[in-house]
Amino acid sequence: MEERLQKILAAAGVASRREAEKIITAGRVRVNGKIVTELGCKFDAAKVRISVDGKPIAQEAKAYYMFYKPRGVVTTMSDPQNRRSIADFVQNLPERVFPVGRLDFNTEGLLLLTNDGALAQALMHPSHEVNKTYLVKVPGIVPQEKLDQLRLGVKLEDGPTAPAIVNLRDYDHERGFT
Repeated sequence: MEERLQKILAAAGVASRREAEKIITAGRVRVNGKIVTELGCKFDAAKVRISVDGKPIAQEAKAYYMFYKPRGVVTTMSDPQNRRSIADFVQNLPERVFPVGRLDFNTEGLLLLTNDGALAQALMHPSHEVNKTYLVKVPGIVPQEKLDQLRLGVKLEDGPTAPAIVNLRDYDHERGFT
């Protein structure tokens, strides 16, 4: 399957896609012995020889990890605020992986970590309509109108959310949580 050269380099762990673009335009990449400097060129990595600075690249095997993200960790590979991030937990893995989806800083839960961009796209892009399940504990009794808002979709700064399937699971009378 043909993919853009910068995507092939990123999948091989050479650099991020943006950094790979810089490497390509700097004339450091050869495909079948020929220097390629044009961005957007597509190749089938299984059918060509690609090298960077004279060293052949190897395609990284696909990797899939389940990761239980604790509270107080950001779902990113680098954080400009220097908070604990998922990168702190995966630095000793043999593959370069990234999270599929995200959870808020104060949220804990299961995430998929992978280097399989096609799978990540299939799971996360709204057009694929893959349901995600969340169990949320909130203080007090949640009014029916708030649940109905979630069922219709909520307007956020970057656009509306998709309508949610919401089930009220339980109310803890002793602790005062829904």
